[in-house]
Amino acid sequence: MRLSATDGENAFVAFGLPGTPGTDEFWAAAGTPASVPAGGGWTTLFLWRGSPASIGFESWSEPVPLRRWADTDCWYAEVPMPARLRVTYQFLAGDAAHADPFNPLGAGGDRSIAATPDAPAQPHWPVIAADAVLPLPHTRIRWNSARLGGRRTVRVHPVGGGGPVVLLLDGDDWLYLHPAMTAFGSAVASGEMPPVTLVFLPSKDREAEFGCDRALWEAVRHELLPLVAESGAPADPDRLVVAGQSLGGLSALYAALEFPDLVSRVACQSGSFWWTPGALDLPDPMGGPVGGTMAARLRERPDLSGLRVAFDVGEHERRMLPHCELAEALVQRSGATVRISRSASGHDRAGWRHALLRDVAWALG
Repeated sequence: MRLSATDGENAFVAFGLPGTPGTDEFWAAAGTPASVPAGGGWTTLFLWRGSPASIGFESWSEPVPLRRWADTDCWYAEVPMPARLRVTYQFLAGDAAHADPFNPLGAGGDRSIAATPDAPAQPHWPVIAADAVLPLPHTRIRWNSARLGGRRTVRVHPVGGGGPVVLLLDGDDWLYLHPAMTAFGSAVASGEMPPVTLVFLPSKDREAEFGCDRALWEAVRHELLPLVAESGAPADPDRLVVAGQSLGGLSALYAALEFPDLVSRVACQSGSFWWTPGALDLPDPMGGPVGGTMAARLRERPDLSGLRVAFDVGEHERRMLPHCELAEALVQRSGATVRISRSASGHDRAGWRHALLRDVAWALG
């Protein structure tokens, strides 16, 4: 579908929007994104009011410019989308980024989430506006790490009275962009997972800390977990689940290989298994050997029979899939108990949210 100002006053009626574009009646009824079927996928309408802008999508697509409707203040784009897609996006206007004012589902102050009608539901994750202030755990640890250098704030939150420690890498994203406290609370209350204690670990230098770095996990073992124990929050560090995405997923699996007595349960979403030392400095970081450093380590055939690991990757992450598939196969061949799934997303935290809850519950057995 491709609309223009010559298509009539009700050009957006196919998307459920009555009225003449740009009028008060039109804007009062505006609710987007809205999708209609198109060739096995969807055409999704996005609206913006006021000034020229484009839509920036997280990893899934290049920016899409908006078109103006006649001489009105209505700017729009009809974006072809594949079946089963959930994606984070924002409007880029000048030097500023904005959440979608017509979409109630936000992800931080300047992002929104769109989903095609056939994307699976994400139970437990509430609809929260982009400008909402998310709740923060009461327990706060000031961690001044001798091994890693620098100071960081780690939040701790017992869910359902507390239990096994769930270490959330990139913890600030799960505090300030996506309401993990609320979602885990709902999952525990529904009986879909046992009570847990969430530990939100922020990164100071993702590339250095998550790139197969022993120092990070030595610091977690000898510095952070003792601080969690001393915090007074009810927690069972002997049953530890590490959950990580992208480089965090790589680091979580690395920890299970190098520190098996510390990490034996992993929830890994879209692990960066293309990683090799220096890959991030290359024009095409994913263009190196399939499976990267992790595959080379796994081919040494470590005994992973004590490991329980859930892998998930977005079905639209076409360049990631070969790297992830090889890592999954090699881990399985090494004797680990493995769960493998695919999410309706690209490389996007909006798509990892459901897998995070489901796979942490599974990892706990």
